[in-house]
Amino acid sequence: MNAVLVRIKRLIISGKYVFTGKAEIEMFADGLTEECVLESVLNANGIKKAMRSTSAVSLPGEKLYVIESFTYDGMLIYTKGAIKRNGDEEYFYLLISSKRSVPS
Repeated sequence: MNAVLVRIKRLIISGKYVFTGKAEIEMFADGLTEECVLESVLNANGIKKAMRSTSAVSLPGEKLYVIESFTYDGMLIYTKGAIKRNGDEEYFYLLISSKRSVPS
């Protein structure tokens, strides 16, 4: 398993994650709960894509990770987030979106 994904999962298990307002709006629009999104990330076998953030508020070189995985009920969820530091602590920020994935 990818070392970054292991890091993300450990942050979630430790309660070190943050949902941004945008992610919360998208979750509400798709009828998702925080538990569904977290369950999906914890069930992931890999990171679908890693890319550099182009946001003006991001740190230079910040990476975004796309994770697409299923909940225990078989719901496919797409999540995009970044690992960020707040003081001495690391957190996984679910910052771009968390939504039901549409199969391609």
